[in-house]
Amino acid sequence: MNVSSPPRHRPTEGTDEAHRMTPATSNTPVDEGLAPRVECIDITKRFGDGSAAVHALDHVSTVLEPGTVTALVGPSGCGKSTLLRIIAGLESATAGMVSIDGESPDVLRRQGEIAVAFQDASLLPWRTVESNVALALKLAGKRSAPGRVAELIKLVGLAGFEKAKPAQLSGGMRQRAAIARCLVTAPRLLLLDEPFGAVDELTRRRLNLELPPIWQDRGSTTLLVTHSIPEAVLLADHVVVMSARPGRVAATVDIPIERPRRAKHLHLPEFHQLVDEVGVLLGVDVDKDDEPE
Repeated sequence: MNVSSPPRHRPTEGTDEAHRMTPATSNTPVDEGLAPRVECIDITKRFGDGSAAVHALDHVSTVLEPGTVTALVGPSGCGKSTLLRIIAGLESATAGMVSIDGESPDVLRRQGEIAVAFQDASLLPWRTVESNVALALKLAGKRSAPGRVAELIKLVGLAGFEKAKPAQLSGGMRQRAAIARCLVTAPRLLLLDEPFGAVDELTRRRLNLELPPIWQDRGSTTLLVTHSIPEAVLLADHVVVMSARPGRVAATVDIPIERPRRAKHLHLPEFHQLVDEVGVLLGVDVDKDDEPE
């Protein structure tokens, strides 16, 4: 499919042209007192020393605007998950820094303001859905309004499964429970590392459409790591395209499609043009490899 409209991608952060650009606005509801601005400033990451060292990230600079959803896409091994873990405070950068409203990730993590969901739901097998979700509050040292756990379980579509153990749930249901566990602490920053990567395609499509409005309505700033270009375009306000290792920001593509996004948006010409645009930046044939039916 050919792109008929002008490219929407922005220059790499730090260039003169980038500084002249006006940031794209988002239709995502924003609670200014909740959603933080996240700045990744010249981040470099190396694992190991000497000739065996792996150069994962190289001078990465990007911004997650308050209340928006930013997707990270790029080739396998380009450092997407490493960058997410650095933002979460789970890894340290070799050089550069992350600023979350002027604070380090460690500060927000200790305050229970960051939630992370990985591809593996990682539910404790001996706990029920209800108990797994509630555990996040205990670990974050937070109290919640009565009924908060039950409300989120219902919102993610697991009403009636509150007392079920993970082994009694499908992969998609376990991932729904993991998302509820993330949201129960009302995090200011939500980090999602391939959260739908372990489920089948039909379940993934359903989760893509049903779950994002739940976290977006809470006004968190969200970062999504994904290998799926259509998923990135469907869920994000901005798509950050990374180069092969060592990972660098190649471009940022703004997604001006209105919210809330529904199944009908998957068939819009604008959607396909954006998918093509990101695919061209990545050097992949999305028509054959990744485009939704």
